[in-house]
Amino acid sequence: MKQPTKHTNSLVPKLRFPEFDGAWRIKIFKDLVKINQGLQINISDRLTEYEEGSYFYITNEFLRENSEKKFFIKDAPKSVLCNEDDILMTRTGNTGKVVTDVRGAFHNNFFKIDYGKDINKYFLVNYLKKKSTQNLILRLAGTSTIPDLNHSDFYKIHFIHPETKEQQKIASFLSTVDDKLQHLEEKKRLLEEYKKGVMQQIFSQELRFKNAHGANYPDWEEKKYKNIYTFYTTNSLSREKLNYEDGTIKNIHYGDIHTKFSTLFDITKELVPFINSCVDASKIKEENFCKEGDLVIADASEDYKDIGKTIEIVNLNGEKVISGLHTFHARPNKHNMALGYIGYMLQSWKVRKQVMKIAQGTKVLGISKGRLGEVKLKLPCLEEQTKIANFLSAIDDNIQNVTTKLEATQQFKKALLQQLFV
Repeated sequence: MKQPTKHTNSLVPKLRFPEFDGAWRIKIFKDLVKINQGLQINISDRLTEYEEGSYFYITNEFLRENSEKKFFIKDAPKSVLCNEDDILMTRTGNTGKVVTDVRGAFHNNFFKIDYGKDINKYFLVNYLKKKSTQNLILRLAGTSTIPDLNHSDFYKIHFIHPETKEQQKIASFLSTVDDKLQHLEEKKRLLEEYKKGVMQQIFSQELRFKNAHGANYPDWEEKKYKNIYTFYTTNSLSREKLNYEDGTIKNIHYGDIHTKFSTLFDITKELVPFINSCVDASKIKEENFCKEGDLVIADASEDYKDIGKTIEIVNLNGEKVISGLHTFHARPNKHNMALGYIGYMLQSWKVRKQVMKIAQGTKVLGISKGRLGEVKLKLPCLEEQTKIANFLSAIDDNIQNVTTKLEATQQFKKALLQQLFV
């Protein structure tokens, strides 16, 4: 096969350590590495717990964030075993995801990449992860329903690299950035676990706040949802009737509640689309415009974890906002509610369990206003509500600060990959 050619000036990275010079080399993977696929084992033949002589089975489940599922298999051939020094890459489905530092037997969805002693493992890992390589891998995998990267196409990919010492220097530098990323990810995970545990204690009343004199607050009252909130009809505007560029009225879509919005909804922090000018705004009733303290509830979902997911509006910043397709809009009756409290309480397992129980449907789940109105909610006094909301909001602020640092570091690494590699 003819070797790829490239102008010498383009074989020098934009950002380089001062002790190195000269052009990098360019070859194709076929000349440098060997790949082989893993082994597909039927789910019925997988073990869910480790047994002596079994191997951890590396599947796409391993790549899912916060997944607790683990599989093990026995009698795996040597060709599908890997250790911490090996590099795996998904070849189909979620194509191009790179895995290393793991020991076990790998699924047929993965390639194992055997590389020579002249290639630094972490240099190659980062080369595979950089944007231009990922884009090429996705193009080669095709645009079918299930993208699939075959051996021959992988072998065609260019590998532009310096001498081993420079590879090691680059890899070592990037590992310090990765260490920071791992630290931030772990910090975020621990804060989220802490919040989850504290919420469970608060809403089961294992953990109670005291008043200014150190005394207990009154017992919590149990009320039905319909006795605290009034539910209003919402509009049914589809995505085609919304835009992010121009308008005077914003529309909360149920899909955004599932995927984008924070529990405590602050219009200054959320990207919400406008309704298009072709929509007759004069037909929108005054009661349908959201107010601070209102709830917007997703009444449809394909997943039990999302059905009934709710945001509480805590800041509108003077903007006009309506709730949209597949949502309920709820407003407190005469009850005094501390801003933020109900948003957190509706996340509690006791409430979520009730909401999931009343969901109906097969492919798409739904809930009705009548059934939702029967859900039982427990309310402390206003002062204790305020303390709970402020306490949990402070934890959320810490999580958001860590998330912001994490995202900034991720962007920093992406920029480094573009400049340290050719």
